[in-house]
Amino acid sequence: MSDPKALLGEFGTKIFEKKDFSALNELMREDYIQHNPLVGQGRKGFQEFFGAWFKASPDFRFDLKQIVSEGDKVWVYGTYSGTHRGDWLGIPATGKAYKFDAVDIFRVQDGKLAEHWDVLDVYSLFKQLGTIS
Repeated sequence: MSDPKALLGEFGTKIFEKKDFSALNELMREDYIQHNPLVGQGRKGFQEFFGAWFKASPDFRFDLKQIVSEGDKVWVYGTYSGTHRGDWLGIPATGKAYKFDAVDIFRVQDGKLAEHWDVLDVYSLFKQLGTIS
């Protein structure tokens, strides 16, 4: 896919809305580079992390606020939300709702997601889950 915004749109719909990893091979390189230390490398690391998140928060949602593309980079600003119903990030289920903003930056190569960086409001997330005061 040559349009990075369209690639991210399809990725968001299939992975984050439908929670369907079957399209991951066509959307993400196998050697996907992840710069978030909580997420493993490659497609496998991505699927393991988000599979666990979707399981822990069955009502997981991502609301897109802005998307910008330049060259081989795409910036996405949005809000992640859900209810913490299962163990996640080493935190036992709290039953609490959470909502936090994030900026995700992707590099696209050969029509697939190749690399990722993010800036997350983890303070807000952990405060809402009650792990920090």
